[in-house]
Formats: sequence, C-alpha cells, structure tokens
Amino acid sequence: MNTLLVMGGSGQVARALDALAPDFAKVGYKLRRVGRPQFDFVKPQTIHATFAEVRPNLVINAAGWTAVDAAESHPDDAARANDTGPARLAALCADAGVPFIHISTDYVFDGAKGTPYIETDPPNPICVYGATKLAGEQRILACGGKAVILRTSWVYAAEGGNFVRTMLSAAQKHDSLRVVADQRGCPTSAGDLARAVLAIAEQIASGWRDNYGGVFHAAGTGDTSWHGFAEAIFRSAARFDRPAPTLTPITTGEWPTAARRPADSRLDCGKLNSVFGTRLPRWQESLEQVVTEICRR
Repeated sequence: MNTLLVMGGSGQVARALDALAPDFAKVGYKLRRVGRPQFDFVKPQTIHATFAEVRPNLVINAAGWTAVDAAESHPDDAARANDTGPARLAALCADAGVPFIHISTDYVFDGAKGTPYIETDPPNPICVYGATKLAGEQRILACGGKAVILRTSWVYAAEGGNFVRTMLSAAQKHDSLRVVADQRGCPTSAGDLARAVLAIAEQIASGWRDNYGGVFHAAGTGDTSWHGFAEAIFRSAARFDRPAPTLTPITTGEWPTAARRPADSRLDCGKLNSVFGTRLPRWQESLEQVVTEICRR
C-alpha cells in the first residue's frame, strides 16, 4: 500500500483528512499525519528527516500559519510557515517524483474584482498572510514537480478555532453581536475539503496527468457575508435550543483589525470539477452537519 503523508498536526483540515483514513485506505493509501514538534516548517531539518523516514508516495500539506492578524506583526514566522517551509517540502517531492497537494487561500486576492475569482486572475494580496501564501504557491510551482495547489476559503469544522465555534461561544455570553456584512466569501467545511482531496488522491493513484498540476479553487458552493454566515449558524443552532443573539450588520471600518481582508474573495471552482470531477457541497448543507456535531457534544 502507498504511504500518504499529511502535514498539519492538529489543524482543522489535517484532522479532517485523518478522519478519512479508512477511505484513503480503500484507494490504496496508508495515511500518516505529522505535526509539531516532529515536523515543523520553522526547523528545516525536521522537514528532511520526516520525508526521509516516511518515504511517502503522496504528500498533502495542510500545515501553515493561519493567524491572519498575527502575521502582520510576525511576518518572518508567517513566511517560514507559508512560503519557504512548504517550498522545501515541495522540492523534496519534486526530486523524488512524489505528487504534492498544498492548501492555499482566497486571501491571495485583493477582493476588488466584483465577481468570483478564477485561477488565472492576477493575485494581489493586501495582507502579510495572503502575501506569504502567494509566495509559497509561486515557489512550489517553480520546483517543477507534480504539484496541486488548492485555494480554499473561510474554513470551519466542529473542532479548532473558526468562525462557527466563535459565534456559538459568543452567543453564550452576549445577547447581541456585531458582525461584518460587507465582506463576501465561500464558507468551506474542512470535511468537505478533505473529501475533495480524497477524490484528487484517488485519481492521482491511477496515474499522474499533466492537467492535474497547477492551481485550483476548492471552496464550498455558494457564498455569503460574515453576517449572513452568522445568521445561518444561529438558525441551525436554534434546533438545539441554543441562544440566538440579535445580530447587527456593520462595515469593515467599524471592526478594525491588524490585517486587511479582501471585500469579495468568492472563488469559482469550475476548474476543479472539470479536471477532477469533484465539487464541494453547498455551504448551507455542510454548516447544518457541523453545527449538529458541535451541539450534540
């Protein structure tokens, strides 16, 4: 059986991939997930040591610096985790002829286009996080290996730090919440993204094709604002008698943050469906499942 190496430790996507270990086994992959301290992009020696020990047939990188605001004050750390570290891993994969799937972000765009972004739209990040992720994409592709880059957005899960859990927790403490309503994107369940990766891995297992390489957008189908997302969360949670606070829509300017966010980072995922035959479900359907999982615990 082939060995699948997943980088990501306790991250949302890495855990979702780990949960699919039996499904990966059905398509010929024995999954091994690694994280800190065994594997750390800040420590290059751990990248080489892990790769040499595992000798993978496929690598999925779900690790990286995801603290968007903190990246503004820690740009070097963010760059090591999102740029130079993944590039080292991609180079090892390229040298060994091993396919490499890398998770990137919608924040490589500035949000000014006004319609959903396609893969060939020119990126223009407006924050350190987005800039380091874009630099990582470029270095990975420059390695010349069998690289698949998946840009996703607004990832959430029943575990970890994410908008859904933050909203449900805040509702336990406050009767009213102010939520940004002038930023739009595509909420993405970590489980849905993991299943899309599984579909890609299954096709790669049948033999690499040149059109598998490059950048793809992989996000939940449909879009909303953060305010609309919050409304949907509380509608779903009401089934479990969870509190439903009053939601007040506000502008980005009324909620200042260290990092700028794109106003409209919707992603067109048609290429993913065209090449790999997979499309992520509508975000509302997946949100129902995740909220149910959280509330039943």
